[in-house]
Amino acid sequence: MKQFSFNNTLGLLVLFICSLIVVRVWYTNSMLYVFLGWNIFLAFIPYWISGLLRKTNYPNWMKGIFFGTWLLFFPNALYIITDLIHLKRETIVPVWFDATIIFSSAILGLIVAFISLYRVEEFLRLKLNRNKINIAIPFLLFLGSFGVYLGRFLRWNSWDILQNPIGLISTITNRFIFPLQHLRTCGLTFMLTTLFYLLYLVIKKLPVYI
Repeated sequence: MKQFSFNNTLGLLVLFICSLIVVRVWYTNSMLYVFLGWNIFLAFIPYWISGLLRKTNYPNWMKGIFFGTWLLFFPNALYIITDLIHLKRETIVPVWFDATIIFSSAILGLIVAFISLYRVEEFLRLKLNRNKINIAIPFLLFLGSFGVYLGRFLRWNSWDILQNPIGLISTITNRFIFPLQHLRTCGLTFMLTTLFYLLYLVIKKLPVYI
């Protein structure tokens, strides 16, 4: 049997999740979890953009734009893990079924997030030394985690940088200037940063043990 490529395997996972969502819509006549399809699409944007950083036929200024765009959309791939909060809703669907849908989507989001981050790390290795890389990766995850907070609790999204840049920048600036007034922001951001960084390190070590 012909071996599936990695992208094909990712495609199968997406198909599996979409199939579960379709079954849920048919069974409940509710569109409750259809939003996960959009979230998955947004999660793939940094994955696709990071692939452009590997190509050699783009000038440095264009790769700088790719990197900035990747950073803008990177939180979308991490964000899906917070969709687990929807499990508290009471529905006619068994909780294990909904948990499977959301957990599968969150895992997919983390996979494409960490792959895109690894590609960015490869790109940065051409620009920075090892010590700076060791600082840059946690910092990027910190920014991504902060973006998750902005999206989940304050309902900002990546498009708002164009639609409402002043409001978004004001919100971000306020939380960095007055961190003691926004302890939940700090706590959640640092908790997610630690979680994502540890998961990223574990995944990078996996080939050594397989």
